[in-house]
Amino acid sequence: MPILEKETSRDRDSQVLPKVPMPPLRQTLDTYLKCVQHLIKEEQFKKTKAIVEKFGAPGGVGELLQKKLLERRDKTTNWVYDYWLEDMYLSNRLALPVNSSPVMVFPKQTFRNHNDVRGFAARLIRGVLDYKALVDARALPVDFARGQLAGPPLCMEQYYRLFSSYRYPGLKTDTLEVQTSAASSAPEHIIVACKNQFFVLDVVANSKQLNETEILSQLEKIMKMADNAEERLPPVGILTSDGRTEWAQAREELTKDLTNRDSLALIESCLCVVCLDEPCGLEPRDTTRALLMLHGGGREKNGANRWYDKSMQFVVGMDGVCGVVCEHSAFEGIVLVQCSEYVMKYMMGSPSKMARASVRELPPPRRLLWKCNPHIQGLIAASGDRLQRLVNNLDMDVFTFKDYGKEFIKKQKMSPDAFIQVALQLAFYKCRGRLVSTYESASLRRFQQGRVDNIRSATPEALAFVRAMTDERATFTDAEKSKRLRDAINAQTNYTHAAITGMAIDNHLLGLLRIAKDLNMEKPEIFCDETYLASNQFILSTSQVPTTVEMFCCYGPVVPNGYGACYNPQSDHIIFCVSSFWENTETSSAVFVKALNEGLQEIRDLCNRSSAAAPKAAHGGQGAGQTHKSGK
Repeated sequence: MPILEKETSRDRDSQVLPKVPMPPLRQTLDTYLKCVQHLIKEEQFKKTKAIVEKFGAPGGVGELLQKKLLERRDKTTNWVYDYWLEDMYLSNRLALPVNSSPVMVFPKQTFRNHNDVRGFAARLIRGVLDYKALVDARALPVDFARGQLAGPPLCMEQYYRLFSSYRYPGLKTDTLEVQTSAASSAPEHIIVACKNQFFVLDVVANSKQLNETEILSQLEKIMKMADNAEERLPPVGILTSDGRTEWAQAREELTKDLTNRDSLALIESCLCVVCLDEPCGLEPRDTTRALLMLHGGGREKNGANRWYDKSMQFVVGMDGVCGVVCEHSAFEGIVLVQCSEYVMKYMMGSPSKMARASVRELPPPRRLLWKCNPHIQGLIAASGDRLQRLVNNLDMDVFTFKDYGKEFIKKQKMSPDAFIQVALQLAFYKCRGRLVSTYESASLRRFQQGRVDNIRSATPEALAFVRAMTDERATFTDAEKSKRLRDAINAQTNYTHAAITGMAIDNHLLGLLRIAKDLNMEKPEIFCDETYLASNQFILSTSQVPTTVEMFCCYGPVVPNGYGACYNPQSDHIIFCVSSFWENTETSSAVFVKALNEGLQEIRDLCNRSSAAAPKAAHGGQGAGQTHKSGK
């Protein structure tokens, strides 16, 4: 094998990354006020400003908490990690599907028969095992920061949790467990879900990994066993789709029986889950495939053919609907992308080794058994009802904007991510006539154990721009609109720089809130203020998840009256996945997408007009600053 020039993560283990910094208290409080002022009423802002000033006063509560946080930073690898993990994921009681677990949607596959499906699944499993070998050997090439402030190496810890983590439900707080066991006792099985039944597929026999042909043969046995109606057991997997407290209670009930404890132990220690889905009988367009990946179509379709606590579930549908469902607490989207792309490239790459490989006599895969009394049967039915409500509520629109992509944006000397964020603000303003607290994830992987902080994209500059673009009295010239566009993009870029270098406000404010709790202090007034509470209701939750292989990522909204907006910028097009809930009358994914499409075209037309006007202005031509009303 040729020697790769790329540094691997093993080489890098000795080079310790810096710790996440602690922003100065005054800086965070000033930024907080700037982030909220234009989003709330003047009266409310005055009240909030007074509360913030009191909190940050010399010798006040803020300074004490900041001192304690700095002490915590000295004593820990990453001062915010545990606080953030619990706040963002583990203490959240909502169901994982739609609300928390993002999915990667693969291109629609064409399967002629069950043999094609098994062949695809066997090859996928081999690709996963290949990738896992790189992870285990710490032989993955180190990621380096790209885009804004490119260059530094990034923390690779998240990759090591891909196949070794499991999220246990808790009555009040979940637990994320990462197996750090010695290689000898590391799990060597995957769980295959088929027709709502679960099977153990050992991927190692006599110290040797199964080859593709052997995996195919085992999958054939699993599908035969799943077809046997007499042996079919209740759809226990649907319990994992429920609210976390409900699932924790159901799990306690299940564990009273030894058979169930044994089955749970095997699922909780597997490498990953592979879900062989039944055809769902729906037109497999992008939006439908996204919905099916997010919730399986509910109990009538494949909603119970899942185990949502496991970090990675690879879905292979008989009708060609394929992708990955990811439990988000262990790692960020980039890790899901890198693994998915590796597996897809593996499958598209070297020819299948099926024909040449020999098949050993292997013990058949084992069906997991469940003992379900009438009480548990009732819990399964109730979980199914709640999943169905979630399925019926999700309003999804996957939209490919084809007029231009990131190449056009770069030609304007603008950051594609900042440009798209400003366009999302314009779309929201067109829908609702105001801006709201917006979340855009910013990676902190330049630092040890770094996860994310928040880029608050609803900046004052974005508000000034969207007002100019939607002003019906045509008060603003193109020159003024262009200036406001540049100002909005610069503000977004500057906030992004602050966030990725550990200088954003959300993690810092969370740390101050949590350290007060740790010290058994009364909750500081700043955190009881309605401005703070509203500023953490992210009505617009966004994330850029770019891919180099044909696939896209999506997720649901994070609040009942909100939108999820995931985007994947390519050179000549941009894929947007917009989600909302039908039950909320203020939101509509189709309306948002229409506004987004219009806004992107309007911004392009503005850029083109400004470019055309620039040479005229340079030559003393007239009209560079005139208002164009034609929109051409």
